[in-house]
Amino acid sequence: MLIRILLCYILGYIRVSVEGYYIEKLINICKNKKIVIWNLKRKRDVKLYFNTSIQNFKEITQISKRLKCHIKIEKKKGIPFLLHRYKKRKIFAIVAIFIAIGVILLSNFIWNIEIKEENGKELENIYQDISDAGLTTGILKVKLNTKEIINKIRLKREDIAWMGIELKGTNAIVRIVKADKKPEIIDDADYCNIVSNKEGIITKIQAQNGTANVKVGDTVTYGTTLINGWLEGKYTGMHYVHARGKVEAKVWHTKNIFIPYNTTETKETGNIENFYSIKFNNFEINLSKRVSKFKIYDTIETDKKIRLFSDFYLPVSITKTTNKELIEEEKKYQKQEATELGIQQLQQKIEEEIEDKTKIINRYNNTYEKDNGIEINVTYEVLEEIGTNEKIVF
Repeated sequence: MLIRILLCYILGYIRVSVEGYYIEKLINICKNKKIVIWNLKRKRDVKLYFNTSIQNFKEITQISKRLKCHIKIEKKKGIPFLLHRYKKRKIFAIVAIFIAIGVILLSNFIWNIEIKEENGKELENIYQDISDAGLTTGILKVKLNTKEIINKIRLKREDIAWMGIELKGTNAIVRIVKADKKPEIIDDADYCNIVSNKEGIITKIQAQNGTANVKVGDTVTYGTTLINGWLEGKYTGMHYVHARGKVEAKVWHTKNIFIPYNTTETKETGNIENFYSIKFNNFEINLSKRVSKFKIYDTIETDKKIRLFSDFYLPVSITKTTNKELIEEEKKYQKQEATELGIQQLQQKIEEEIEDKTKIINRYNNTYEKDNGIEINVTYEVLEEIGTNEKIVF
């Protein structure tokens, strides 16, 4: 809303008065049609003053005629009317020249950095890395070496498969394709063992190529060789192979949590307050007092950059700061209630880790009561395929 009002000042707006018996109906029609009016002031029951844009005035006039209300322009405000007033004076020409020079000068800098990541996959600290590599707002385009910036980031990060930088107007568009981490692929011609990548008890083993090194019932840990990458025959002797096979084991997923009997919880009340400020690059002007009336609150900031065209950003932005009021409530749990809450939370976390829930064979819940709460341990027994290839190095 504030941005639209600011644009109305740039493009020009008028102060009008409407007189009649249906002014409330006029306000409702404007609201339904999303016609922007602001700074409403009522005088008596039948007269209303408000501001609106030049573009909306014609439509409001037609609505007023239908409602048999009398409408009148009281004042004309904004830059267009100001320039019209001084168009015959030298100051108009001087201001126009300065504006033109200012736009030309600003067009030589980068005022916005737009990061576009493939499939919306966000990369941690990517904006900071781009800034450290030399792409920052306010930098001259002629000083920008996009290839050097890309090389610096690619050398620093292994999670980027491709990166490109495109300059449009005062906007720098950074396109990134995230690299998926792939397991090491061992060629079929290479000799390798199959080793355990989890702890568990073997329930099934099937060596298709190679020699089984464990049997059903054996307990294995990380790195235990499950299938050896060699075969031995009575007449052929021992020779190395690329081990293949399936190994199933009973593995455990365990998580712990402590639930205090007395705790403080925070929740939103639904009350909010908004503050606005204008930023000129790194210089900020607050449009209202920033002291919150809330005792406890969460703060959310949204930044809207001003642009003349689609890719011509200015070093000006409007920041909206929203405070959401929170209240603290003392919460007391009984032993049974705390236990059920803890078990529910842990089960949800564990089940998010398990791909095939039909392979769950047992669940164990253990509780340990303390002076001020209860410690809960939840364990799931699951049948899973284990094992990964490990190259044999001679």
